[in-house]
Amino acid sequence: MAKDASVHQAQLDRIANGKGFIAALDQSGGSTPKALKLYGVNEDAYSNDDEMFAEIHKMRTRIITSPSFGKDRILGAILFEKTMDGAIGGTPAAEYLWNSCGVVPFLKVDKGLAEEADGVQMMKPMPELDALLARANDAGIFGTKMRSVIKEANAAGIKAVAAQQFEAGRQIVAAGLVPIIEPEVDINSATKAEAEEVLKAEILEQLNALPADCKVALKLTIPAKPGLYDDLADHANVVRVVALSGGYSTDDACARLAQNRKMIASFSRALTEGLNAAMSDADYDAALGANISKIYDASL
Repeated sequence: MAKDASVHQAQLDRIANGKGFIAALDQSGGSTPKALKLYGVNEDAYSNDDEMFAEIHKMRTRIITSPSFGKDRILGAILFEKTMDGAIGGTPAAEYLWNSCGVVPFLKVDKGLAEEADGVQMMKPMPELDALLARANDAGIFGTKMRSVIKEANAAGIKAVAAQQFEAGRQIVAAGLVPIIEPEVDINSATKAEAEEVLKAEILEQLNALPADCKVALKLTIPAKPGLYDDLADHANVVRVVALSGGYSTDDACARLAQNRKMIASFSRALTEGLNAAMSDADYDAALGANISKIYDASL
């Protein structure tokens, strides 16, 4: 389902102006066992990576096909590569999201985090990014997401993170996709507020160097100072600023997000909190629907 220009424009309008939030369904190899355990699927339920990814695909499929999961409250969904390559009810995942749910499909493209240096974890190299972006286009993906982590207010480290993120972002824009740039600030950092001020300045510098037609989204930790990122949201090159839950509980993340009127949610763990594989369909949909309602309300 390679998308045409009118579909891309409709999806861009939805992400830029729609009411709702972006669901993060992109747990990768490193975080999958933990996500499955929280979901009630223990490690004895699978014996290798293929079986593990089959279990997480079942989880994602159940979320996406739940009656609560739809365009009235969810703008987009971030997929893991194996989910993009898979199908939902016999339909390719990105195609199902857009045509059946009205939800804009994104793809996680980073290959994980490098070892910590200068108080940050940069992204590992992505030598096959162009090939992955070509596959994403063929699959009907609208945009991408890639994550780095900032552990402390180290100016050199934060500058390097922003530079790496935006360098990859320009490559993604050149491929016709909209990148979500995610330099996460660790919620447990002793210098979180200071790191966020440094990060904001670096992001602004990078944004101001972009050509006018280069559109990006930002995915940021909910800031210690409410409204810190409002002027990033107003920047001409920024489609939307979304917030990660970062390990906060659903209620805590929603309360913090509600203080930032120009950010919407892009939660992962907070979205699936309380869901269990053994639940009946009715209980499952009720629990997911309650999480979606909280996150939607906090995103308004």
